Amino acid sequence: MTGGRPAPRWDLNPPMLLGLDLGTGSVKALLLDERGTALGEGSASYPVRAPRPGWAESFPEDWWAAVLEATTAALGPRGAEVTAIGLSGQMHGVVLAESGGHPLRPAVIWADARSGAQLAAYRGLAGDLRRRLANPPAVGMAGPSLLWLRDNEPGAYASARWALQPKDWLRLRLTGEAVAEPSDASATLLYDLIADDWAYPVVEALGLRSGLLAPLVASAGVAGTLTEDAARGLGLRTGLPVAAGGADTAAAMLGGGLLRPGAVQLTVGTGAQIVSPKDVPEPDARERTHLYRAATADPPGLWYSMAAIQNAGLALEWVRRVLGVSWQEVYAEAFAVPPGAGGIVFLPYLSGERTPRFDPGARGAWTGLGLDHDRGHLLRAALEGVAFALREGLEALKSAGTPVNELRLAGGGAGGSSGGPWRQLLADVLGRPLRLLPEGVAPVASARGAALLAGLACGAYGKAEDTLGLTPEPGRSVHPGETAPDYDEPYARYRQLYPRLHC
Repeated sequence: MTGGRPAPRWDLNPPMLLGLDLGTGSVKALLLDERGTALGEGSASYPVRAPRPGWAESFPEDWWAAVLEATTAALGPRGAEVTAIGLSGQMHGVVLAESGGHPLRPAVIWADARSGAQLAAYRGLAGDLRRRLANPPAVGMAGPSLLWLRDNEPGAYASARWALQPKDWLRLRLTGEAVAEPSDASATLLYDLIADDWAYPVVEALGLRSGLLAPLVASAGVAGTLTEDAARGLGLRTGLPVAAGGADTAAAMLGGGLLRPGAVQLTVGTGAQIVSPKDVPEPDARERTHLYRAATADPPGLWYSMAAIQNAGLALEWVRRVLGVSWQEVYAEAFAVPPGAGGIVFLPYLSGERTPRFDPGARGAWTGLGLDHDRGHLLRAALEGVAFALREGLEALKSAGTPVNELRLAGGGAGGSSGGPWRQLLADVLGRPLRLLPEGVAPVASARGAALLAGLACGAYGKAEDTLGLTPEPGRSVHPGETAPDYDEPYARYRQLYPRLHC
């Protein structure tokens, strides 16, 4: 892995930093000044497609169109002032692309569950090779998805020059150069967490082409410069340095000021992640949680443990859509029902689940329905079911050796200004105070982290620790209330439901 090329010498007085966060269903663009103040924001959405049950795909060209729209909104008249660009993006995806970046097929993204049969190849790896991955195999991760593409679409696999993560494809579109970086690469199941490099012996043992993996550059390194064509579309100067960037969770840690071991952050979005920084790479011996590289190259290095829950906002948005209600109605009707939802339990496993199940075949359910229940009970049970899934993830992280006393809460799924009852429900179910990141930071923490990586790449900041003073400290806390014990019995019923439904 290299630190990246030296940044071109642009006038840094003052630096203006653009962060692009390529999410599952939308891209966010954020313009920061060197003090960390947001000067402009933009977002644009795109569809996730499911051509077959269990599949989840996106068209990379939809991503690019959304990047153009979001960037235009964020920049306004300031395009000529931008100094550097940083990226973050959804993890685990695979974009098979030609050398110039043209996608050979739609991207397979993290919510995809088609690669269950390919997990057998990971179970067959020699013990030392498996240990070096430091992560439990799961569908939707890049390695198993790439195996599926090799086995089922050999033409596209043979024609591909690169197998890229989503944000790495975007960077190729911006710079014309293919590069990878450790925070995303470490989540592919093709990366050696111990050697901090691609796990080439694993790639060989799996029968994959090692040449599909792009060279590694440090997250805060310069991975390329903006091409004339991309600059014209974005309204920026040609030749701007583009940082390698980071996986969305790792970028959110940087953007939220989570750089020191001992803190734990819960990010609620389409999925949910509970993360804690580590100064040494310590895998979970029970393989219920993940270990990935943080988005920084500062010595002596930084990693993070993560409990990954696939069905957070994903499940709640499905419930809202199926029951035909607005978010305002969700909150109004659900919180008119007492804790426990009248005995209804919701299992939110609509797309399988990772922590702690690692079962791509897991499915959701409402149970305990009676004639005395109405839509509000279903909505309340759905919110509680997602909160219970987060509690299981938190308990798995704790059992893997991560102390959990207080949680920082981030992410667009934290509910915004109208989500007070939802945040209180989370504090009650999790049984711990939630420290809230400022509303201007929480929903764009990944884009903020991407912009800070741009600042590190162009020399506006000397090291990642220099960015800590730029992020506002978490503000007020939400403490467990008097009703917190009322969730213990419903949680116990929730814990019993999965084994009964998935024998």
